This record gives sequence, C-alpha cells and structure tokens, in this order.
Amino acid sequence: MSLDSPGMSSVSVDAQRERLFNELAEEFSTFDRLGHLVRRVSQLVKPSVIHIEAHKTEGSGGSRQSYDEAGSGVIITAGKGESWVLTNRHVINGAAPKEIRLRAADGREFYPDRVVSDASTDVAIMRIDMPDLPPARIGNSESIEIGDFVIAIGSPFGLSHSVTFGILSAKGRRDLSLGTQKIDLQDFFQTDAAINPGNSGGPLLNLRGEVVGLNTAIASSSGGSEGIGFAIPINMALNVAEQLATTGRLQRGYLGVTLDPDFTTADLIASGYDFLQSGALVKNVRSGSPAEQAHLQRGDIIVEFGGRAVESDDHLVAQVGLTQVGKSTPMIIYREGKRYRTEVSLTDMP
Repeated sequence: MSLDSPGMSSVSVDAQRERLFNELAEEFSTFDRLGHLVRRVSQLVKPSVIHIEAHKTEGSGGSRQSYDEAGSGVIITAGKGESWVLTNRHVINGAAPKEIRLRAADGREFYPDRVVSDASTDVAIMRIDMPDLPPARIGNSESIEIGDFVIAIGSPFGLSHSVTFGILSAKGRRDLSLGTQKIDLQDFFQTDAAINPGNSGGPLLNLRGEVVGLNTAIASSSGGSEGIGFAIPINMALNVAEQLATTGRLQRGYLGVTLDPDFTTADLIASGYDFLQSGALVKNVRSGSPAEQAHLQRGDIIVEFGGRAVESDDHLVAQVGLTQVGKSTPMIIYREGKRYRTEVSLTDMP
C-alpha cells in the first residue's frame, strides 16, 4: 500500500512508516552482520599485509630514469620456517633489496635481506627478520567457488592497507595479455573487488580471513578499477614461493609436446568425442622427451593430467609447469576413439 494513498490519516501513515522502518531494520541486520565480518577479517589480517615501495632505475647511458613503484605483499612462512613477504615480481623487479622499503600496518619500516623471483609466474618473495609480525593464515584456493565473497587488501595508488570487497567472478582465466610482461604459467582468479595500481602483490581473502589469492593485475582502459581484477590462486603462488625459498628458482616441469591452441569443444564433437567436455590436442612430440617416453603420439587428446581434467592447452601448460619434476604423474588420453592411461616423469625445463 502506498504511503500517500487517498483517505489515509496521518496516524495511519505514521504507523505504516514505522512498520516499514522496522522491517527494514530486520533486513539490514543480515547485511550488518556481513559488514561486521568484513571489518573483523580486515582488522585480523592487516598486521600480515605489507606496503612496498621499490626504487627502480631504467634506461642506459645518459637516459637513465629513476622512479618509485608502490605495491603490496603478505607475510608467509616458507623454506626453513623463515618469514617472507610474498608479492608480485613486477612490483620489485629492477630494485635491489636495499632499494625496497617495506612498511607494516603499525608504521614500522624495514628492508628485506634477500629477494628471489620467478618471471614465468610473476611471483616473488622477500625474506625479512621481523619475528613479531604474524604470517597470514593460508586457505585452499581449490575450495573457493564463483560467487563467493572475497576481500582485497593492498595499497591502491599508494594508499596503504586499503580494503575492498566483492565476489569471485570467474576461475581459470588464462592466455591474458597483462601489459608488457609475459606470464607463461597462468591460471588466474577473476574478481570484482576493486583492484587498482598498488594492489599488486596484496592478498585476496575469503571471509574466514584466509588468503586464497595474490592480487596481480587489472583489465582496464582507464588505468583504474573497472570491476575486472586478477589474482594468482594461493596454492599456485605458495608452490612457487616454497621452491624459491628452498632452491632459489622454480623447477618448471617439461613434458615435450606442442599443443594446438585452436583446438575447441567443437573440434572434439566433430571428431566423434561428443562425450568429452574438454582436452588438449597434441600436434607434435619432441624426440627424447618425457612425452615420447610415455608413448604419446601426434593426434592424442590429453583429457586428464595428474588426476585433474584438462580444460585447454593453456591449462595443461600451467599444470605441467608446476608439477614436481621426476614424479610419476598419471595421464588419460584418447587416441582413435579409445581411452588410454599412461604415466610420465617430467624433467626440468631445458
């Protein structure tokens, strides 16, 4: 009933408004609980989030130019139980440890004593000697689903420890062109939680306060947030970080096949594999490679690798690249309409 219906007395209008305000208060309480949860998560995680300022110099000869780049990071434990700041390589690339100033949420500033990074994943870690700063709690990025609420903490435009809120918009974003840098191993989350320049390297959190992603990039025509941000799943980032902390490099798995990037579901159906949802088509097998030893052939369709369904050629590249070298890994392939199972032991990328 409209509040301005003809014939309603001022008393009845006031009563109607009071009833609607009470209903609104009841509905608001649900959203207020969500807001309270976001506040608690933010307060709990902020001590583990680090503001980064990297002083960089580019150019050669007399045209060298110096500038500062701001970013974010999150404290983790890796290697021999040491404290490291996990971030993106592009945030600190080109800066020496003494040129990377780190700032905690309480205002303290310090510098890392060791920096290690990997270009193929855009992951970097920086060792710090700050035992009283707590590492973040790590979640399982395999368990988060599209539509789940997420929180991003970082330093957009240098505004340290800023908090934004949204949902996980998509998973498995690959083959992205992210500026001038080339990231070979891609398996990004997409989120509409506002991510801007300076958020790179900061944590993407679930509502349990657990890190589920490492904010990395935005898709934007204006340079600011347009609701499309990308984050590296934390399981992938930690896999890389642990290797960097332990051995100083990512030991990237090598299978030894050339895949068809244009192979689609329509091609599967046309080839009589309408019961398959996805896969990667082998165009060539390199001589002496792990793939040859596993008896793969040209024309094989790889549908599972390491127990996980293969969604596309880019997906398989990422899976292979992050699989432990030397470990016997099961594969499911289809060849001439028949299903085969094989195993492969990857070697290090030559």
